Amino acid sequence: MILDNENLFSDDQQLLASAPSTNIIDLGTTGTVPYNTTPLVRDISKGVKIPLLVQVTETFTGATSLAVALQSSNDPTFGSGVTTLGTQTIPVAQLGAGARWGFTTFPYGTVGRYLRLNYTVAGTGTAGRVTAGVTMGNDETYPL
Repeated sequence: MILDNENLFSDDQQLLASAPSTNIIDLGTTGTVPYNTTPLVRDISKGVKIPLLVQVTETFTGATSLAVALQSSNDPTFGSGVTTLGTQTIPVAQLGAGARWGFTTFPYGTVGRYLRLNYTVAGTGTAGRVTAGVTMGNDETYPL
C-alpha cells in the first residue's frame, strides 16, 4: 500500500481515549460545468473504489475495543452537519501491532467537503496507536 501525507488522517496517533483523527482531508470546492451556474453535486464514491487503511502501530492495552467512524461535513471544525458514513468496531484482541483493516470503498453519500476519522475507545486505554489514510490500494496479505 502507498500512503502520502496529503491523504493521512492519523500518523502514529495515540488513542488512549476517544478522539477525532489529527488530520482532515479537504476535498475542495465543487465547480460548475460550462454554461451553467449550478455547482456540481459531490459524491466521491460513485464508480471508483477508494481504499482506506487503518493500521495499528502500537498494541492496544487496557481498552476493550476501538470503533472507527468515517465522517464527512461541510464544516472544517466538524461542529455541525456531521454525517457518519460507516463505522467498524474492532475488539482489543485484534488490535495488536501490525493489525490492519479498512473500508474497501467509501460509502455512497460521501458528499461533505471535509473528511475525518472519529475513534471511539471503549474502556480505559493505557497504550495504542494507529496510522490511517486513503491508499492507492491495500495489501491483501495480513500479518500474523
